[in-house]
Amino acid sequence: MRNHKPTPKEKGRSIFRATGQTLIVSAMILALLSVAYFVIPSVVTTVYEGSATAGLSEDEVTKDTPLRVVHLPTPQPLRAIYMTQCVVGTPSFRDELVSLIESSELNSVIIDVKDYTGKIGFSTDNPILSGSVSDECGAADMQEFIASLHDKGIYTIARITVFQDPFYTSVRPDLAVKKESDGSVWKDYKGLSFVDVGARPFWDYIIELSKETHALGFDELNFDYIRFPSDGPMDDIYFPQSGATILGNTRYGKADALEQFFIYLHDNLKNPEVYSGDTAPVLSADVFGMTTTNTDDLNIGQVLERTLPYFDYVSPMVYPSHYPNGFNNWANPNLFPYEVVKFSMESAVRRAAATSTTVKTLRNKLISTTTPLYAKESFDILKLRPWLQDFDYGGDYDIAEVRAQIQATYDAGLDSWMLWAPSNRYTKGALEPYWSYNNE
Repeated sequence: MRNHKPTPKEKGRSIFRATGQTLIVSAMILALLSVAYFVIPSVVTTVYEGSATAGLSEDEVTKDTPLRVVHLPTPQPLRAIYMTQCVVGTPSFRDELVSLIESSELNSVIIDVKDYTGKIGFSTDNPILSGSVSDECGAADMQEFIASLHDKGIYTIARITVFQDPFYTSVRPDLAVKKESDGSVWKDYKGLSFVDVGARPFWDYIIELSKETHALGFDELNFDYIRFPSDGPMDDIYFPQSGATILGNTRYGKADALEQFFIYLHDNLKNPEVYSGDTAPVLSADVFGMTTTNTDDLNIGQVLERTLPYFDYVSPMVYPSHYPNGFNNWANPNLFPYEVVKFSMESAVRRAAATSTTVKTLRNKLISTTTPLYAKESFDILKLRPWLQDFDYGGDYDIAEVRAQIQATYDAGLDSWMLWAPSNRYTKGALEPYWSYNNE
């Protein structure tokens, strides 16, 4: 829950106004101004938790003062909306979304740092990353914008699209997913190419981007497209970097390869030798909605039990429009937004809390050969934060449909959620007003 922190402007309102010209009134004004000379500066320069100038005196704060990077604690519950690279670089549009957050139950925002193009949405002098900076979208003032969000008590999440990366594959085609027929770079039906999950040099690139993003001030790093590709000519595809792993174990190949990446990501970004105490970044992962109900890897490598150990939060994308007709006997899942989300997240809750599983991972041990059954760590169910649908696809999503998904999340035993709208236009009527929510 976000605690409203008054801005210095709000605290520094004038106490009085000169209303007369008499000597007595003038004397009173002079006396009061003398007091204000010493008192008001201490009020208007008060710094609240999360401020980029925390601990600096008035004389030390200038327009050239470097921003002090701070990180807010993760709110519980978390309620967030998504912002694209182009929107974060458009002050008028992003200000609309910030106003929506401030006026509603929302307390967090997810911002594209690396999007579907593979380009980065902020400027950097880092030689490993500087060539990847977008010249079309993004925010030149990203660090200042994050600091302003922190001053409002808004938690910031950086979304990093990982293996879907047309830019990186144009620079390193040797690390791309390939066509088996001619060895050229494979593309999905949208014309987008992917880095092979097994490409170790790319792992280091993602680690470098993650560290730079965290140092910029983002509170959490959210990894999307952490998977093998789909939705393309799958009968003509080859994975030159992870092919040996896949071919060596056809049942678990993709899932093993992806879990190895998760381990590498976790070990490098949660490394106590790099980050001390609570300074390590919060990590979250986006997975297909059907990972909550399927125990196979959906042919993309994603398995819920293989994801939970390595991230602080896991976000199944339980958009009703993305479930096949006939799923759980629903002819059209779009017509059952509440039921789809509740059914899916209840399954995720059971699997997260369980102490055993039929799913084999790289870290669990066999405890029974009958099924077989493996030992599993029981995780706090609040690690689960679903992405919910706030866009029209296959149906109309308005107040009732969005609110139904939110209620389904609560009824599944969870309290946090994130809304996805590619247009960045959200259904305001589906959100509780700020004062109503904070005075329950």
